[in-house]
Amino acid sequence: MQNRNLVLILFMFFLHFGVKAQDISIFQQFNGRYDYLAIGNTLNQAENNIVQSFCETLPSSQANLNVDSYSTIVAAYLYWAGSGLGDTEVSFNGTQINAENTYNTIFTDPFFGDLNYFSCYADVTNQILAEGNTTYTLSDIDITETLANNPGHCSRRTNFAGWSLYVIFENNTLPLNQVNLFQGLEIINRNVTEKIILLENVNVLDNDNAKIGFLAWEGDNALNFGESLSINGTIISNPPLNLADNAFNGTNTFTNSTTFFNADLDVYNIENNIAIGDTQVEIKLTTGAINPDTGIFSADLIIINNIITVLNSQLPDASITIDTVDSSCATRSITVNYTVFNTNSTDTLPINTPIAIYAEGQLIGQTETENNIPINGSENGTISIEIPTIIPDIFLLDIVVDDDGFGNSTVIEILETNNHDETQVILFPEPTISNLSNLELCDIGFSTALFNLNSILLEIDETSFLSFSFYETLEDLEQNTNSILNPENYQSQTTPQTIYVRAEKKSCYDIFTFLLNTEKCPPYIPQGFSPNSDGYNDYFNIQGLYTIFQKHELLIYSRYGNLIFKGNDNLKWYGISNYGTNKGKLLPTGTYFYVLKLNHANYRTYSGWVYLNR
Repeated sequence: MQNRNLVLILFMFFLHFGVKAQDISIFQQFNGRYDYLAIGNTLNQAENNIVQSFCETLPSSQANLNVDSYSTIVAAYLYWAGSGLGDTEVSFNGTQINAENTYNTIFTDPFFGDLNYFSCYADVTNQILAEGNTTYTLSDIDITETLANNPGHCSRRTNFAGWSLYVIFENNTLPLNQVNLFQGLEIINRNVTEKIILLENVNVLDNDNAKIGFLAWEGDNALNFGESLSINGTIISNPPLNLADNAFNGTNTFTNSTTFFNADLDVYNIENNIAIGDTQVEIKLTTGAINPDTGIFSADLIIINNIITVLNSQLPDASITIDTVDSSCATRSITVNYTVFNTNSTDTLPINTPIAIYAEGQLIGQTETENNIPINGSENGTISIEIPTIIPDIFLLDIVVDDDGFGNSTVIEILETNNHDETQVILFPEPTISNLSNLELCDIGFSTALFNLNSILLEIDETSFLSFSFYETLEDLEQNTNSILNPENYQSQTTPQTIYVRAEKKSCYDIFTFLLNTEKCPPYIPQGFSPNSDGYNDYFNIQGLYTIFQKHELLIYSRYGNLIFKGNDNLKWYGISNYGTNKGKLLPTGTYFYVLKLNHANYRTYSGWVYLNR
């Protein structure tokens, strides 16, 4: 046996070595008529603090699951743990299970260095639902390499392996409870003799039948020096299994087993340790004291894997989602469609629960729920809001339920941190108007012409837009009414005429505008005519001349340069002279020369020849 002085020296030496761990924190929360049970077993053959020769673990172990027929399983989580860095793949009733997460902690020993411990978990809900009540066997946890490579585990008697299955179930006969499952991996030993774990995210409405459960590893029944478990400052116990000075002693409350070697699966009633209105629970664990028989400091190594609380809680839990935000082009008005939920709750969310809407942190709108929302119910709502001009065109919209507009909650809820949703909103300012080139045609009617409006689209990058439509007025364009139905063949109304183009984008539109100009068509002058009274080409027919250029003057000359005819809008040339010595006579076949004065500022004087054929 080690002498007292050596042990005290070692204890002082231990204080210089740290312990690494992962804090216990909330993993899952269930609100409703829920409760839980747990099964599991050790893979140790005996308590390793007593029988040191057992430095090997069993290949498998079993436990029976028995959920009553009136209950419905909603979730099941498998935990397995042991010495070493971790075995992330095990078999559960012959099904390969891969860890979804692994927690690790380290105890640094002055002689053997780092002694590692691990815990893994996996969601096995589907398997439990499929297999139901039966005997479950866990196998293939392999820590042999750890024990072989680091003899410190066996020398320090911290070699262990085991497993547990947590089952959350629903039963209509249960009170409305809040079940909080916390997990991580935290350690106490002779280096860290006291540990405080603060459980938050709890709400106590009624402390009747309140309970707390633990899954812990490496506790030894034979080591009970200074070992205690306190809830909110009061040491708790559960005799005869768990005494006030030996909380972690290899027991299973669910089966009343005292041979759950180096593991604890315990449940305590804590209705006298919590108060109505509590939102957190303080857990304090201690170990380590001087053995009064030997005078030697002794302590138990305890590793906390998970903690579960079951508390009566009749509270709503408001949450909200932004379903859609509709914003129109050329306006700062938006319409917000939202849904308020009361899921994972244990009471009705009351009518008139306030809802606040913020833009870039500024309150821009308020509304409230219109009905009592039952447990697991929801309500849809809509609100239209005019966005202030101080808010930028691109902003963050935040909608918060159970908010009075000043950031204050008016309803006591299970959670106050899940009450808002946000999304980015884009406003579309007044579209600018871009000018395009004019479309110009000539027509014998002068004021109107038949245009293909689509030809103007060649000036626009069509790939930037979804579609185009044409309008005669800007008002029609803005209201998206009375579009031009046949833009390929559009008869203009006057000259000049303004046409507007609405170029649609995904969420707004651009505006383009152009003019339709209709001019007098220049005259078409034929190179010959035959005045033989057959009804065809009987006069010098210059097309467009007599309807458009009504102030024209037509002069005809012989090949010798003599003026032989003067014409105007009322006088056409039928091959008869009306000027000079041959006035009134038919002119013979031949070539004659003309001068056409249109007397219009935009058109020149035309001259050329024409052949008269008798």
